[in-house]
Amino acid sequence: MKYFKDCTTLEEVKALYKKLAKENHPDLGGGTEVMQQINIEFAFATARIIAGAKMSAEETEKELRFSEEYRKVIEQIIHLPGIIIELVGLWIWVTGDTKPVSKELGNAKLFYAPIKKAWYYRSEHLKAKRGSKKTLDQIKDKYGSEIVRNKDRYKAIASFK
Repeated sequence: MKYFKDCTTLEEVKALYKKLAKENHPDLGGGTEVMQQINIEFAFATARIIAGAKMSAEETEKELRFSEEYRKVIEQIIHLPGIIIELVGLWIWVTGDTKPVSKELGNAKLFYAPIKKAWYYRSEHLKAKRGSKKTLDQIKDKYGSEIVRNKDRYKAIASFK
């Protein structure tokens, strides 16, 4: 393992992955082969740490799916101009100038919340029967958020909390 050998927590693996993706993703001037190797090592490093956490097989599978699922979504949208990406609790929220990139956001499986005037992504297992009546700011206050603004949108996101 070349990239993730010194990582001891999922948070470290996720943060390093985002940093490496910023530097090596083909859409950002990197190489396909290098990015593929990073993706493989990311999966192995995540599995190694989860296995050491003594989780049940079901918990391990859920964590791997969740981690990979969110990584793929962020990778699909991080290069889009004019948007603000935020991790709020277990959801990804996208605001800013989203109208010109709405097709790409939809293709990345984000949904539009007209009352909040924002796009969101959440794992299928977090699906609620009805939307929250809280504003996006109220949700951020409750769960906290990690933001990547347009001017520094390639900044590594600390975690998927």
